[in-house]
Amino acid sequence: MSESAKGPKSYFPSIETKYGHPIGHWMELLDQVAGQKHLEQVNWLKTEHGIGHGHANALVHVYRAEHQA
Repeated sequence: MSESAKGPKSYFPSIETKYGHPIGHWMELLDQVAGQKHLEQVNWLKTEHGIGHGHANALVHVYRAEHQA
């Protein structure tokens, strides 16, 4: 039996299905707003890319944990 993703990453399969892009696509886009605060990044994904709040929050949470110092 394989382990399923936990926490924010558990949203990744549905994000890929719903928005038609791999997670790497969203991580690269977030580089454009890397200097902004968490909620600013979430709102950017929502307004500029039509991502729902929960999905945007999960993406930003993982982005900030793995791609920002």
